[in-house]
Amino acid sequence: MTRRYNDFNTWLKEQFGERVQKITVDAGFSCPNRDGTLSTGGCIYCNPQGSGTGAFSRKISITDQLIQGKEALGRRYKAKKFFAYFQSFTNTYGPVEKLKSVYEEALAVDDIIGLSIGTRPDCVNQEILDLLEQYARRSMIWIEYGLQSIHDRTLDIINRGHDFPCFRNAVLLTQNRNIKICVHVILGLPGETRAQMLETAETLSRMNIDGIKLHLLYVIKGTGMETLYRAGTYQCLEQQEYVDLVCDFLERTPWNVVIQRLTGDPHPHELTAPEWSLKKAETLAMIHDQLEKRNTRQGSFLVS
Repeated sequence: MTRRYNDFNTWLKEQFGERVQKITVDAGFSCPNRDGTLSTGGCIYCNPQGSGTGAFSRKISITDQLIQGKEALGRRYKAKKFFAYFQSFTNTYGPVEKLKSVYEEALAVDDIIGLSIGTRPDCVNQEILDLLEQYARRSMIWIEYGLQSIHDRTLDIINRGHDFPCFRNAVLLTQNRNIKICVHVILGLPGETRAQMLETAETLSRMNIDGIKLHLLYVIKGTGMETLYRAGTYQCLEQQEYVDLVCDFLERTPWNVVIQRLTGDPHPHELTAPEWSLKKAETLAMIHDQLEKRNTRQGSFLVS
């Protein structure tokens, strides 16, 4: 089967010579868009748990979360190397001494070969990046910036709390430190056209980033998006529509950019719509089939 995009699992195996898995870690961080610094409601699509596991509230230490994750993922995938993935809320939002304590606890666990740190572009600075640069000398460090869209009007609509120049500045501040940059983008945001979504792809293609995560905008219970959806002012993307957009996006993304995700994983009990978003394997198969049908691959539209 022809490899149509630079998927993360294959890329990691090329780097380390074996299967590598991410272990999701909840370190108890908050978010300036939740704690009142910027807002108390968060982004309109975000659930109150911030995509977290709840492990911190159950008083499970970072070390124990990683040990449990190693056991489970080792059994399932036969993996022996792991990343600690700080996913919940904003994982650079705190004093540097706290960040140092959290990150070093994770790196001290056997078989943890790197960190992946989910955050916002308005929650990094020189001091924090200096700390991450130190770790990057001996471990692989990914920083995952939630961008979602390059369009400031869209960022205002979703109550993101920062603009595109803020993201661009964070990327420039992060580059040339051996820290790998992954960018999160959501397809199907309110009011965005296909042309605008592809403008996001084209802009990112020129920014020398290392990875991308694509997400479908699905509607979670208790969020601002659910209010818009039930009022009839927002319509979810259809499955084929999303598949086509992902393929369009991939065609405009350089091959060297690692594709860490092509769609999300909503929890069934939290999901309002669309129901097809629960069919992840089917959607991924449709994306590959569409690329085959087009006879294109990641970066095709960038080849002169």
